[in-house]
Amino acid sequence: MAAVRLAQAGARVVVLEQADEPGGGLRSGELVAPGYIHDHCASVHPLGAASPAFAALGLERDGLEWLKAPVQIAHPFDDGTAAAVYYSLDDTIEALGEDGTSWARAVGGLSSHWDELANDLLSPILRRPRHPFRMARLATALLPATATARRFDTPAGRALWAGLAAHSVAPLNGFATSAAPVILGALAHVGGWPVARGGSQSIADALISKLMGSGGEIRTGHHVTSRPDLPKARITVLDTGTQTLLDLYGTSLTGRWRRSLRRFQSGPGVFKVDYALNAPIPWRATECRQSVTVHLGGTLEEVAASERAPWAGSVTDRPFVLLGQPTVADPDRAPGGRHTAWAYCHVPNGDKSNHLDAVERQIERFAPGFAKVVTARSIERPSDLEHRNPNFRGGDIATGATRGLQIFRRPIWSSDPYRTPVPGVYLCSAATSPGGGAHGMSGWNAASSILENELT
Repeated sequence: MAAVRLAQAGARVVVLEQADEPGGGLRSGELVAPGYIHDHCASVHPLGAASPAFAALGLERDGLEWLKAPVQIAHPFDDGTAAAVYYSLDDTIEALGEDGTSWARAVGGLSSHWDELANDLLSPILRRPRHPFRMARLATALLPATATARRFDTPAGRALWAGLAAHSVAPLNGFATSAAPVILGALAHVGGWPVARGGSQSIADALISKLMGSGGEIRTGHHVTSRPDLPKARITVLDTGTQTLLDLYGTSLTGRWRRSLRRFQSGPGVFKVDYALNAPIPWRATECRQSVTVHLGGTLEEVAASERAPWAGSVTDRPFVLLGQPTVADPDRAPGGRHTAWAYCHVPNGDKSNHLDAVERQIERFAPGFAKVVTARSIERPSDLEHRNPNFRGGDIATGATRGLQIFRRPIWSSDPYRTPVPGVYLCSAATSPGGGAHGMSGWNAASSILENELT
């Protein structure tokens, strides 16, 4: 994103990509079986569909198309029912019954005013907000998710909230873990929780098209391990984790920056399974059959226990499993009548264990007979994810823990955390504000800083 914006501003831009193909966490391909397209990492894109950066670039003109399923999020229960979030706020209120009013109070204001508040929410917290009074109304996002879940009257409503909060990859009784359900819940009613037609690679391809159309260049297979590996340039922008910044420029950074980078904590890792299926997953709950995103975790208490465990070095017997079935919205990702799916759970950073049985027990719990529709599967441990993308240190796909004050200190307390003390060196990865997600805002914000400080 930073490269595109700078190239469009007239800078000569060269992108160095370690892999043999560009795309990073947005790559897609036949990971499991021929004819089945799976996303390497990012797959469902509520932040992407509502991203101010993507909107400003008009990526749809370069082939990007968002596809939504009838249900945006489904959270099934043992009795065969499920809580569901729909694109329509009114439909969601009706579906949630006695919890509908609580849902509207929790996310309705932000969903109605997303266009006004998006840039404030997706910028460093130390910047003065453009809409301070509306932002102040979101203060409940700073509370623990276990506290804000109490606004829901039913176990189902509280569980739905917990499943959204689990995207924070932090203990649900921690500071600001309500931010994830507030924002992600609201986005279900803004751009929905869509997939990109053909795979997440379509997002990368649209950005590449913009870059090349503005005269930019991409060099693949270029591994940077030391500063001599970098071409001479007036400005260097690192889309890397904090350790790479330390390795390359540690001796040139100020003591404050070195201390901040050294204490920047990685979060839990991910254990991921990709599936090729010969039929749809046999969910008991109809809502799950109509959604790309299914949260498998049971009750609030189960989800909370699951998300505490990786921080204590363990995984529960019933881990919270985030499952995606992209072919519900994009059937062309698999041969006719067949399907793709993926599932992951959070595990300790760098964990080497095989959690396939635990993941599949959770799926079978809500979709008896799942094993019978599996044609092929491929598992990835945290080390596999890190090997595929070095930014995912120890399998941390958020490029840094989203817990406590580090939610906002990414990677340092500053209104401009993209500009390092080294002249001409900037950081634009998910290690910077606003953090993980295929939204492009870290790169967009970094480019804004460069345009202001270097290219005026």
